[in-house]
Amino acid sequence: MSTRPLDGLRVIDLTRLLPGPFLSVILADLGADVIKVEAPQGGDWVRYVPPVRSGLSTAFIALNRGKRSVVLNLKTPGGVQTLRRLVKGADVLLESFRPGVMDRLGLGHESLQADNPRLIYVAITGYGQTGPYRVRAGHDLNYTALSGTLAQTGEEDGPPIMPGVQVADVAGGGLFGAVGLLSALIEREKTGKGRFIDVSMTEGSVAMNFLTLSRHLAGDDPARRGKDQLNGGVASYQVYETADGGHMAFAALEPKFFHAFCDAVDHPEWKTRQYGQEDALKSELSALFLTRTRAEWEACLAGHDACCEPILELDEVVAHPQHQARQLFFDLEQFSGEAPIPQLRLPIVDSETTDAIGPAPGLGQHTVEVLSELGWSDEELQTLRESGSISDG
Repeated sequence: MSTRPLDGLRVIDLTRLLPGPFLSVILADLGADVIKVEAPQGGDWVRYVPPVRSGLSTAFIALNRGKRSVVLNLKTPGGVQTLRRLVKGADVLLESFRPGVMDRLGLGHESLQADNPRLIYVAITGYGQTGPYRVRAGHDLNYTALSGTLAQTGEEDGPPIMPGVQVADVAGGGLFGAVGLLSALIEREKTGKGRFIDVSMTEGSVAMNFLTLSRHLAGDDPARRGKDQLNGGVASYQVYETADGGHMAFAALEPKFFHAFCDAVDHPEWKTRQYGQEDALKSELSALFLTRTRAEWEACLAGHDACCEPILELDEVVAHPQHQARQLFFDLEQFSGEAPIPQLRLPIVDSETTDAIGPAPGLGQHTVEVLSELGWSDEELQTLRESGSISDG
């Protein structure tokens, strides 16, 4: 079996739902020992989100594959002390509570780092650890709204359109959290000390506006949805409907690509009109794309560098030859005696190591295993059970 980049890294993961578990599944797929700490009476709510297979959510399986589950009751002194002892031997702690919750439990960053100076503590929240919104409730749509990202989607004269994916959760929280964490690991090799990483999903979503917001900060007029070069303002960077109700994504921004398209469709006269006549050219291109089906456009443009691709539905994504050639999907043996569950390989994970990725855990499945590995005696475990501080699921 091939080695993986994060073999030997131990992560204590208190997060749930999407942003934190997405971050920690990146770590788990890369080889980290991710210990998912869940509360009694149900654990992570995503376990039960439909659709389910053999009583377990397929979303939970994807987000928590390869992790180990420990059930701790952090409302009991024994649960708090058990977590503290777990963290002493860990490299990373992930949490996504509102600011102040961990401090009230006696498990804040300063307290835990006093026990383990090498600890990297990552806190993912909606708005960050400071500011007037620090304890405000929110979800992905709220964060994209306050970041300006939502305002950039949709037609010029229409309302903002809800993104089809969770921009703030996945990119703003999970990916920026992973970047911060991995950079802190490199820093720790130099200094021997850990770091507190404050991840705001709203700020991560603001970063998605990097180009448009940078221009605005430099004094340019704010970009409006449907008017910017990259959100619908030009004819050569646009979505066009085809004769069969499909759609093509046309992204020939550079003149050389637009000229290649014009040659392919026998309209050389358009070459001088790429910029400056956007509305008229959009109408002409719309009419042109409606003359052929999506498949016919694929065939027509296959031999041309025109930056024009079909917009695929999810079932088509799975079957696409590029993704198949790259082994973007793999089978996970989640339930003994049942058919494997196909999974998406993360892009930084080597396809040769996916066979090392284990199933998602049952609730509390590894409580005794993990605590025993780290030195708890049978007597200590029994005392913790009787006090309601731990559970085997």
